[in-house]
Amino acid sequence: MADESNAGPVAATTAATDAEVKVPTAKKRRSPRPQKAASEPAQSKTPAAKRRAYTEQEKSEKLKLIETQVIEGNTLKDAIKSAGISEQAYYHWKDAAKAVEQKDTKGAKPHPAGDELADLVQLEEENQRLRKLLAEKLRAENAELRKRLGLD
Repeated sequence: MADESNAGPVAATTAATDAEVKVPTAKKRRSPRPQKAASEPAQSKTPAAKRRAYTEQEKSEKLKLIETQVIEGNTLKDAIKSAGISEQAYYHWKDAAKAVEQKDTKGAKPHPAGDELADLVQLEEENQRLRKLLAEKLRAENAELRKRLGLD
């Protein structure tokens, strides 16, 4: 029974220590990270990632090289990689070349109004001929289907 009588004061002291532990304390602060030396340049993942200005002639040569490699059976990504440029640069150059080409073709040869009218008439005649041919084929197919189904 002596143990039971000692339990009371011990419980009281543990409750007091729990109250002391729960008192909020100031948060620890981290020390700032050490800064990298300014003399160290940021290194890129690949040595080919350096930015370089290409002339228009170099751009067109690289685009032609990539196009020939793709025609030969290489994948586009492999061809771009072998040319030593990024995919983003390839698509920018390609779009720029396409815009220049379209600009050149628009101003190169304007059609006289008579030629456009003649072309339009010719296209309309061809359109009518093709429509008649299609109608004949559809009628023949329809007749054949009716015959197979026994509707005629």
